[in-house]
Amino acid sequence: MPSGTSAPARGDGSPSQGTWDRIVVVGTSGSGKSTLAQKLAVELGHACIDLDDLHWGPAWTPKPEARFHELVATAAAASRWVIAGNYGKVRDLVWPRATCIVWLNYSFATVMTRSVRRSIRRIWRQEALFAGNRETFQRTFLSRDSILLWVISTFARRRREMAALRAGGRYGHLVWIECRAPRDADAVLARCRSGGPASAP
Repeated sequence: MPSGTSAPARGDGSPSQGTWDRIVVVGTSGSGKSTLAQKLAVELGHACIDLDDLHWGPAWTPKPEARFHELVATAAAASRWVIAGNYGKVRDLVWPRATCIVWLNYSFATVMTRSVRRSIRRIWRQEALFAGNRETFQRTFLSRDSILLWVISTFARRRREMAALRAGGRYGHLVWIECRAPRDADAVLARCRSGGPASAP
């Protein structure tokens, strides 16, 4: 059995045929939510929605909150999707519709290493991100808006937040799959690929 916990029972959700219909991938910044969501969407033939794409406008300016809520509500109304993101202010638009939460609960060392590598790659390749925004050396390494500082400052809080949401009863219909290492995420993909249930055998 993989090191991650694959939600066994109600309260943690009850695996069923519809478990893979609407998946939310959560986890601290830099854990690989967007990458896993894209892979899951390809395997399942679902739409892939990144909440960062819906949130950010040009020049790293957030879209108006009403517009963000409108975009999220429209996306969540579809019958099948994989959504990546943690945005608490739209959680009640997404999670009541979701069937499964995949929580990337990796160690700080894993997340930080991934974040540094990702930022260096994006800067080197000048990758266009949300609304055409790009990471720069100045913003990433020499700015208060650094994504790396964000990872450091939010890691513990995000972990506590997700643990509390899982333990609470507000979203008791959800199946939770906790991935504690990248190999656990690979196992989730393998189960999707084989058409298997959300819970590990």
